[in-house]
Amino acid sequence: MNKKMLKKNKLTCIDLFCGCGGLSKGFELAGYDVLLGVDNNASALETFVKNHKGSKAFNGDLSATGTFEKIEELIDHQQVDVIVGGPPCQGFSLTGRRQFDDDRNKLYLAMIETVKRFKPRAFLIENVPGMATLYKGEVKDEILKRFRKMGYKVSCQILCAADYGVPQIRKRLVFVGLRDGDAEFKFPLPTHTEKNYVTCEQAISDLPSLEKELGEEVSSYENKTLTDYQQLMRGKCKVLHNHVAVAHKDFVKEVIAQVPDGGNYKDLPEGVGSSRNFHMAWTRYRSDKPSRTIDTGHRNNFHYKWNRCPTVRESARLQSFPDDFVFYGNKTQQNRQVGNAVPVLMAKAVGAEIKKYLDGEK
Repeated sequence: MNKKMLKKNKLTCIDLFCGCGGLSKGFELAGYDVLLGVDNNASALETFVKNHKGSKAFNGDLSATGTFEKIEELIDHQQVDVIVGGPPCQGFSLTGRRQFDDDRNKLYLAMIETVKRFKPRAFLIENVPGMATLYKGEVKDEILKRFRKMGYKVSCQILCAADYGVPQIRKRLVFVGLRDGDAEFKFPLPTHTEKNYVTCEQAISDLPSLEKELGEEVSSYENKTLTDYQQLMRGKCKVLHNHVAVAHKDFVKEVIAQVPDGGNYKDLPEGVGSSRNFHMAWTRYRSDKPSRTIDTGHRNNFHYKWNRCPTVRESARLQSFPDDFVFYGNKTQQNRQVGNAVPVLMAKAVGAEIKKYLDGEK
């Protein structure tokens, strides 16, 4: 069977609100053909296109007139097996269930309408865990009600990325709906527990320290891999991308040096750093634990060992992006792309489980 036939027989997927493509990368690794990514962030879409060979990108507003027709044109009117996405939900905190159709929720409503229009065999939506209890669960219940009315059996669960081999404690609420058959989706069982979570040290200790230089956008590894996870992330990659340090001033490095492994600003001597406002910032990763949630900034956390903030590549490793996944744009844009993404290995685990249902294995 030739490559074209193999690709043709793959389950197809489109990614809405795709960002740089964490969900897409996970589903790609699970064996899907990602047809299209939709977003309105130009730098994130550049990263998406350059890392998902053969996938198209659409910079547009899902709620705009003519968007569905444009999507159909871009995917050559192919059948869409799965729709995935993480629509923003800022409006729900203001409107609640009774005003679910409020214009502030138009992007979430557009996700629902896209599923209604394309009728995929399955869909996945991810969002913040807080949505599960917002307005005593009314928002979550309304989402379930709308998809069930369309003929989908919907399951939802809060997943922790670390349970699927991601070196990060990141929790997300995930909805999965199946259209055909009597099966009700069961989320994949964890592959890891607290006893064998992948730690920060196991994830990034092989990368150059950058203690004497800032590094370059494209450089060399210098060190051999030290763990299975590092080998998994490197794969066949021969060069190192996006490993550039922040040019901290000396006095900042001196303050960072006083924060112990796993510590934070509370561990600083009295008077040190007193001119700064603290909340979650000035926290050093614990070498023997997964990281906290990677956010869209890059100055809130320090490397567990070196006196600097993590590089884009280190944050990407903690999000389980393989090293051949290259980020584009300026540093602020790159860090935002990494922080907004769904952890790749968690996406892969859920995508692989959905595939079992669609292939008739469950």
